[in-house]
Amino acid sequence: MTLYFEKETTEEALMDYEATARDVVNEVLAFYHCPYEACVSVYLVDEATIQNANHETRGIDKVTDVLSFPNVSFAEEADFLILEEDGNHYAYFDPDTEELILGEIMICHKRMVEQAGQYGHSILREYAFLLTHSMLHLLGYDHMEEEQRLKMEEAQRVILERLSITRDLDAQAR
Repeated sequence: MTLYFEKETTEEALMDYEATARDVVNEVLAFYHCPYEACVSVYLVDEATIQNANHETRGIDKVTDVLSFPNVSFAEEADFLILEEDGNHYAYFDPDTEELILGEIMICHKRMVEQAGQYGHSILREYAFLLTHSMLHLLGYDHMEEEQRLKMEEAQRVILERLSITRDLDAQAR
């Protein structure tokens, strides 16, 4: 797995963001038995950058916590068969490395830190949650309907438990 990581904010580093991103991405790919070597880009950005991206891509001119930019249009969540059935499957792979390009994740550092405080858990837990949530979007998950939301939330919970990054762990640390 290739992880392209960029910290594009002047905010103080509060952990090894790249190592955590690598752990989360690898765990999500393992959980879904991804049959390919994959590539994901993660950007830790400031409020102005994510607001601008949110405005340009979604028409929403405000700061958000995370944006996901999937490269693959999965018909079913994490159903990798579409890559072989789609006549345009070559567009999903890097021609040099032959890795599956899943997409990009953009996380607002300041919003992530604020939300950790609001939700009463560690910054590590919030960062890992946002990464997991976004990885699921890259794999075709959505949460627009109640059934989809519940399915996505359960997948997030299980993956974070497998990483031992849970709210229970935060409560024990207090």
